[in-house]
Order: sequence, then C-alpha cells, then structure tokens
Amino acid sequence: MAMDLTLLPYHGEPYQSVEEIYRGEPKSGTSHFHAYATAYVIREGRRFTVAMTRVLYGEPMPKVIQRLLQRARRIGVKPRYLLLDRGFYSVEVVRYLQAARCPFLMPVARRGRKPRDPESSQSVWRFFAWKRSGWAKHRWRNAEGRLATVSICVVHGQFGKRGKRQRPQTFVYAYWGIRPGSCEWVRETYRTRFAIETTYRQMHQARIRTCTRDPLLRLLFVGLALILRNVWVWLHLMCLAVRQAGRIELRLERLRFRRMLIWLQHHAEKLFGFDDFTPAERPMPP
Repeated sequence: MAMDLTLLPYHGEPYQSVEEIYRGEPKSGTSHFHAYATAYVIREGRRFTVAMTRVLYGEPMPKVIQRLLQRARRIGVKPRYLLLDRGFYSVEVVRYLQAARCPFLMPVARRGRKPRDPESSQSVWRFFAWKRSGWAKHRWRNAEGRLATVSICVVHGQFGKRGKRQRPQTFVYAYWGIRPGSCEWVRETYRTRFAIETTYRQMHQARIRTCTRDPLLRLLFVGLALILRNVWVWLHLMCLAVRQAGRIELRLERLRFRRMLIWLQHHAEKLFGFDDFTPAERPMPP
C-alpha cells in the first residue's frame, strides 16, 4: 500500500481556523493549500484508493499515517508493507511505523547543506557519494534527541527515460521490516508508486471546482472524485477486461476516464431535466 500527500492551491481566507490552511512551497501563485493524504493499494498494476484524510497545518505526520491505516483496516485492507514519499522521511514517522510493526520503504531525503567531504560524513550524504550499489545501516536523531535506525539500500547505475541518454545516478532508500532480494528489486518496487500522479491527474478531472471556503465541502468533492476513479478501475477490471488463460488484459481504449465522466454528466442532466438553451431575438437565417 502506498501513501502520498497532495496539495490543492488555495487563494482565500480560512473558514474557521488558520490550521485549515496548509503551508508549503509556492505553487500556482500561492504557498497556501488544502492538503489531503491518501492511501491506495497496488495489486498487479491496478490501484484503488482505500482511504483519505484532510491534513491540517502543523499536524504530526505519524497521526496522519495512523488515521489512514485505521481506515484501511476498517474495510479489511492490511498492507504487507508501505511505500512512502520522501516527505515522510523523519525520525517521528520511522519510530511510529516500527512501533506499529508496519514494514515500509521510502527514499532518503537529503536535508541541510552538503558537507565538503560527503564520503567521510556521518549523515545520509555519504550514501549519495557511493559509486556502487550496496547495503548499510543508518542512525540519526531529531531535534528532540530521539533516535531512529533504518536499513539503507543504495542503487547506483545508468538510468534515464526511455529513448534518452542514460547517465550515472544514485538512489538511496530506507526500509524496515522487509528483506529485499536485490537492490534492483528495491528500485523497481518503489517505482510502482509513481503512477499516483496519474491518479491525481484523473482526480482533478473529476473534482468539482468551487469557491467555497468550507473545508469539509472541499474534502467531500475530493473524495467523490477519487470514488469515481475507483469505479472506473473496477469497470475495466470486472466488465471490460479480456480474460484469457488466467491472464487479464486491460483495454483502456474501450472506456477512457473522461468519457465516463461525460456519460455521467449527460445522465445527471437528463435526471434533473436540465435543458441548456438561450432565447434568440430573431430566427436564424436560412
């Protein structure tokens, strides 16, 4: 199961409390957002959103993860391990997941100024200076002095987008509670969560645009959009996929997500008797 945080730009004032507005790096002309965390299962390349929650400004990330896990378990979803974004890389999150006995895999975040000699540094910068793949352990403390220990996987090689020139790159991952068979398995496993960007893009296609300041109403609109995407995935899996010799072949061209939204729009217009027209001052010329 993968977890991620999405930020929707907001240019208005808080509805009731300043904690409603999340602060982040500037995007779309603002540094204020409505933030939502989502959890989705990844099974044979198909993704279903199983839980979501609103994230308040200053809210500890372990509490957000706890809410998502509780809501997922409430519907019978218990993950083998979590795939987390580098934004979750912190002592507090690691300690909580270890206490909850929940295995995880996440990229290591580089913070602070790069040391002059990364190879001899005791920080995570030393792993990014490796010229080979390998394994290690890392311990670090937060500002309160709390200690966290994770296993490290360093993946070094020639990587690049298909059809473009490849170049040497080093990826560093932190994990706990799992036993990877190889460094390549770690990289390929984590890459399965990259499709979350497609999920968010489709969520934006279905999300109701609004000027309301009510955060609960905005949360409802985001939740409805994610449910519509789940319905689209379910339709392809159960009704539109071709099943041969125990294999499932998806035919996405049979029903694109935007086309399904247009169908639902037409059905709603018919259901509520909506007829879009405007009166003319004179008949149209022949």
